[in-house]
Amino acid sequence: MTMGNTGGRRKPPTIHDVAREAGVSRGTVSRVLNGGHYVSPAAAEAVNAAIRKTGYVVNRHARSLITGRSDSVGFLLTEPQERFFEDPNFNVLLRGCTQALAAHDIPLLLMLAGTDDERRRITRYITAGHVDGVLLVSSHSGDPVAEELRAAGVPLVACGKPIGLGSKVSYVAADDRDGARDMVRHLLALGRRRIGVVTGPLDTPGGVERLAGYKEVLREAGVEIDERLVVSGDYSRASGEAGAERLLARAPDVDAVFVASDLMAQGVLTALHRAGRRVPEDVAVGGFDDSPAAVAASPELTTIRQPWDRISTEMVRVLLAQMGGEDPAAVILPTELVKREST
Repeated sequence: MTMGNTGGRRKPPTIHDVAREAGVSRGTVSRVLNGGHYVSPAAAEAVNAAIRKTGYVVNRHARSLITGRSDSVGFLLTEPQERFFEDPNFNVLLRGCTQALAAHDIPLLLMLAGTDDERRRITRYITAGHVDGVLLVSSHSGDPVAEELRAAGVPLVACGKPIGLGSKVSYVAADDRDGARDMVRHLLALGRRRIGVVTGPLDTPGGVERLAGYKEVLREAGVEIDERLVVSGDYSRASGEAGAERLLARAPDVDAVFVASDLMAQGVLTALHRAGRRVPEDVAVGGFDDSPAAVAASPELTTIRQPWDRISTEMVRVLLAQMGGEDPAAVILPTELVKREST
């Protein structure tokens, strides 16, 4: 008995189907798909309407063989894998960049490189042409990735100003120093004078700039900077907890703590609670980021809001411009003080 084809799968539409529907040649469709050069507006409109009607999907692999481009972008996080899952900022940034690139029909590839071996492998993969550009997150001084990609001519945009590369690499950053100044001014206005700080890593731009803002405002207010009140962390919750324990041991009279990330601030709250210190009555606590960790904290954190939506959108905009041949660019975005229960 001969089976009919009613149960068979429908063949996906091809470029020939699009050309036939649009009433143009296959070559015209191909030119539209590859940027629309030498195509009249009327023909381009007809092709795009035919694509929508037929449901045609571009074969990216085939097109990459012709154009030499991968039509994809890498999101490169140079931190251990566990940090990606612990720190909510990375997920917020990844989601924003993915959405911004989706508007251009460009997929985003997540790349995690927390060790030297991983960084070497990822760098080889990128410089072999498997992505057209890179969004680099969490670059530390001495990390060779940014310089190697720049030297290889790979379009690159960093989140935060890469230390030591100056204007050689595009970057988008929140104004870390100004945000820190706003937080310390707020704590001073509350009457706090023994203000400690748990810094971010001091080999990262955020760590350096937030500490600088803290010290600048204390100097302006005539408050002596006591180095016993300065401890370092690595943006993890555990480092915030350990930092608060060091602060309490060094300076039991501490009456406020500026913490360089909300996740670390959660750890600070844990340590203060364990030591019997009330927040904010005994010790006021201010964070940085306005990440989901800020509202998950108890009490909810006063913090500095980074404009994550704008940061991700600008990173994609600057990267696409660089992929189109423009020179490196720098974008610095303002922050905002958000007052909650911890101060």
